[in-house]
Amino acid sequence: MALNTLPNAGLTNRGYPSDRIVTPIIINGDMSVAQRATSVTGVTSGTYKTVDRFRLMISSAGTWTVSQSTTVPTGQGFNNSFKYDCTTADASLGSGDILGLSQKIEGFNQAAVKKGTANAEKTTLAFWVRSNKTGTYICELYDDQNTRQVSKSYTIDSADTWEKKVIVFPADTVGANDFDNTQAMQVNWWLAMGSDYTSGTLSETWTAATSANRAVGQVNLADSTSNEWYVTGVQLEVGEFDSTSIPSFPFESYANNLSKCQRYYLHYLSGNNKLVGSGIAYSSNQANVPIHFPTTMRTSPSLDADTGTAYYRVLGSNSSGNGYVDDFNAFVIDRAHENATGLFINTSDGFSGTGGGGFYMITENSSASIAFDAEL
Repeated sequence: MALNTLPNAGLTNRGYPSDRIVTPIIINGDMSVAQRATSVTGVTSGTYKTVDRFRLMISSAGTWTVSQSTTVPTGQGFNNSFKYDCTTADASLGSGDILGLSQKIEGFNQAAVKKGTANAEKTTLAFWVRSNKTGTYICELYDDQNTRQVSKSYTIDSADTWEKKVIVFPADTVGANDFDNTQAMQVNWWLAMGSDYTSGTLSETWTAATSANRAVGQVNLADSTSNEWYVTGVQLEVGEFDSTSIPSFPFESYANNLSKCQRYYLHYLSGNNKLVGSGIAYSSNQANVPIHFPTTMRTSPSLDADTGTAYYRVLGSNSSGNGYVDDFNAFVIDRAHENATGLFINTSDGFSGTGGGGFYMITENSSASIAFDAEL
């Protein structure tokens, strides 16, 4: 039995030797971290919306409410799940229509799979799933660096009932992934797919990606506003397991889980009268605030801020010792002073002070928010 492990003591309840500890490949598989929002309505396109590290894949396949749900399988230790809820149906999919959910895996995080070598390992995907719509669904591993994929089907047998699925994917001795911070692999759960992705023969062994073979047999979850789909307890294990031998879910502390998620997206603050930080007036019309990230991000991030008239405020003193208060609207990142551990944000309009003066900065509107995005 192949193991993705590091030396340590304990965790025999996961089915591993007592001197080994598993490092999960999937991040936030218990759906407990949702930095962006807990529920978003009117969703028609794919992006990150709610539960961290799980990306929506939607293209012309209905309208959805997506949420971090508290509906979970009883007695399994989970407190949250991810939920798709159809609000506008699409019973007749176009050929290129897509609906799904994905986690993108960084190259640094899957070395134990040994992909593209003679010693490549099988992998086992396990998760809890629930839907009112029974039938055949498709899970896929997609190798982004080598444009290869493999798909497996599973069946939701009973409506509105939590079921645990365990799916074994074969090893791939072709196409090694780079050990770096780029996107190496996707785990995809397909929920509705047009004929461009279903008209061939399901690729149940690793092969060069062919669109028509990726999701053959997939039901159309978008065909009714009664439809909903939940998932939680996602784990990707190195090795071959079945429903009896699969290790127990690798629960982590919330703090550890949050820190892993913050490598990709950091919700820095939101709300009124919140401290942004202290800094110095670089000039009479530019205020600089250094931001230090609580964890090293995957790469230098982009700024994801909600801005508007007088959303932020600077309070400080000028060279004459007189206090000043200035409201301003928005930030930019100082690209000359940024990396994966921190950066400067600069006022981009509305600030008027004295160069060299110190200050502190706060939010001034309940809708103000600042986040940093380094997602794959």
